[in-house]
Amino acid sequence: MAVAEADKKRVNQFLIIITGIIIVVAAILIYLFILRGVFGRFTTNELLPDSEAFKNLMFGREPEIAILYSDYTQNMLAEGSTWQQDNIATWQKFLKHNKNKFVVLNDEDIERGKHSKFNLLVLPGSISLSDREIIQIKKFLDEGGSVFATSGIASYSNDGKWRGWDFFSEVFGVKYSKEIGDSDITKIHTLRGGNSLTANIPTGYPLHVATWDNPIAVEVLDPRTTQASFWYNYRLEEGLVREGIKETAGIVYGKYASGRFIWMGFDINSVIGVQEDYIYFDRLFNNCINWLQKKPIAYIKDWPSRYSAGAIISPAISGDINNIKNLLPIISSEKIEASFFIKPTLAISNKEIVRNLVRFGEVGALVDIGYLSSVNDTINSLYSYDVQLNNITNAKEVLESITGKPVTGLLPYYGLFDENTISAVINAGYNYLITDSLTDRSVPRTFIRGKKRVLSITKAARDDNEVIRNFGLTQPEYQFYTYQEDIDRVLFEGGLYVFKVHSGYQCRNENISVIEDVIKELKEKKFWITTSEKIQEWYRDKEFLEIRSEKRGTNRVAVTLSNPGGNIVSSFVTTVDLNEKAEHISIETEVIGKKTAAYSHQKGSETVHLYIENLNPGESRTFYIDFDIVNL
Repeated sequence: MAVAEADKKRVNQFLIIITGIIIVVAAILIYLFILRGVFGRFTTNELLPDSEAFKNLMFGREPEIAILYSDYTQNMLAEGSTWQQDNIATWQKFLKHNKNKFVVLNDEDIERGKHSKFNLLVLPGSISLSDREIIQIKKFLDEGGSVFATSGIASYSNDGKWRGWDFFSEVFGVKYSKEIGDSDITKIHTLRGGNSLTANIPTGYPLHVATWDNPIAVEVLDPRTTQASFWYNYRLEEGLVREGIKETAGIVYGKYASGRFIWMGFDINSVIGVQEDYIYFDRLFNNCINWLQKKPIAYIKDWPSRYSAGAIISPAISGDINNIKNLLPIISSEKIEASFFIKPTLAISNKEIVRNLVRFGEVGALVDIGYLSSVNDTINSLYSYDVQLNNITNAKEVLESITGKPVTGLLPYYGLFDENTISAVINAGYNYLITDSLTDRSVPRTFIRGKKRVLSITKAARDDNEVIRNFGLTQPEYQFYTYQEDIDRVLFEGGLYVFKVHSGYQCRNENISVIEDVIKELKEKKFWITTSEKIQEWYRDKEFLEIRSEKRGTNRVAVTLSNPGGNIVSSFVTTVDLNEKAEHISIETEVIGKKTAAYSHQKGSETVHLYIENLNPGESRTFYIDFDIVNL
C-alpha cells in the first residue's frame, strides 16, 4: 500500500508539472499573441529593455531635438538687435506646443559634436557658420541625423565674410534663384498639396509671409529633393508660369547621405495673417517635425483614386447664346459633363436651347449681385442682402421652371461675393458658388452658417476674358499654351482647374477647337473632369473625414479613419507615409472579421495607399499596416 501511495504521489506531481508547463507555455503564447495584436511584427530583441529604455523609464525621455543659437550670426546683426532671440523663442513655442523636448546649443557645441546625440538639429536663420560647424553638420547627416534649416544658412563664414551657396547647394540639392524683395509688406507663399509636409492642409493654401527678412527663393536641381511650395504669383507677376514656379521654391525637403533635411526660405516668425493661417502653419510645422523624426503621416487624397487633380468646364452665357451650340458636340464626343451658367433673362427668351443644355451637364444661375466701384472699395460695394437674395432666388425659380431640374449653383456676374452673398445663397437653397477671388486656395472652401453650408469654388486660372480680350491672343495655339500653363500649375499644386469660358469669346467658331484641346490635355494629365455639383458632393462628404496615425512598435503603423458626417463616403484614398523604406506589406483590421482595405505599395517605397469603400456615417475603422524595414 505504501508503494502504491508513493507511485500515486509521483503521478500527481508529474501531472502538476506537466499542467504547469502547459499553463506557462499557454500564457507565453497568449502574451505573444497580445503583443502581436498591439505591435504587429516584432523580434525577441525588441521585447528586452536596454539601458536607454531603463533610463527613460527612471528619469523621463531625453530631448531629441537641438536648436542652434548662433553667436556668429548674432555678431552680424545690428547692435541691440533681438531678431535672433525672437526667432529662437518662436521655435521654442512651436516645439513646446507640439510636446517636443529640446535643448539650445551654441556654435562651440556644434563644433565639438555635442549635437550628435540628438536626432534633429534645428538651424534657424543661421547664416553665419564656421567651417568646423559645416563639417560637423554634414557628418551628422551622414550618420542619419535630420536638419531643419531656414533662410540663407551658412552663406557667411564665422567672421562675417561672404562664403556663397556651396553648402546650401550641396546639402539641399538646390540653386539660389533670388531674394524676395520687401517692396510688398507680405508675400503669398503657395503650399503644394499631396505630400507629407502639407498633409491635411488645403491644397494650394496661400500662406502669408512677411518680407522684412528678405526671404529666399531657390530652384530644385537634384532628384533627391522635392519642392513643397512656391513664391510665384501668376496673377501679379510677369513671365512664364512653369518657369516662375520652378525657380521660386520656398520649401524643399529630401535626403542627404543617410540623413534628412527640410529647408524653408523664410523664418517661422515671419508667418503672419489671420487665425486660419496660424492653424495651418502649425499643422505644417508639426508635419515637418514628424517627417524629420521618421514618424508616420497619413492624409486623405484630394481626389478619387485614379485622378491627380480636378477640373470643371464652366461656360458663362450672357450673350451670343447660339455660340454655345459649338461646344455641345465636343462635350458629347469627349463623354464629359459641363456646368453651364446663364442669365435668367436670356434663358427666358431661349428656352429650347436652355432645356437642351441639361443633356450635357447641369445649369446654374449667372446673377448680377453688384460690383466693386474701385479696386480698394471692398466694403458695402455689392447689393444689400435683401436685393441679393431676391435676385438669386428669382434666378433659381426661373431656371428650374425652364429646365425642370434643380438649380444648385451660382456664378456672380462680376465674380465677386461678400458675407451677404453667402447668407443669401444658403437661404435660397444653393449648394455652391463660383468666385473670381484673387487670394483663395486652389481647392474649394466650405462656408458654414449655423447648420447650413455652401461650397465656394475659386476660379483658379485665367479665363478667355483675360486670354482673348485682355491679352489679345487671337491665335488658337497661343490661347492653348496660356491655358496649358495654368493646367500644369494646378496639376503641380494638386488643385481644381476651373475652365471658365464665355459664349462671346472661346465658344466662337474660330476659337472653339481650343476647348477640345484643353479637355484632351486634362484627360491626358489625369484630371477628374466633372460638374460643379459633383465636386460639391465630393467635398461635402470628404470634409467630414477624420484621420489619425501612430506608430506601434518598429514594424506597425495604425491608421484610424472616422466619418462623423451624415453621408456615406465612398471610394476615397488614404495615403500613409510610413517614413521607412518597406517591403512585405500586410493590412489587418482592429476588429477581427472586419473587411480590410485594398492597398498599393511599391517594394522599397515609404508610401502605402489604402483604398477605402463605403465608410458609413458615425463609423470608425482602424487599419494596422505591418511591414518589414528594408535595410540598405
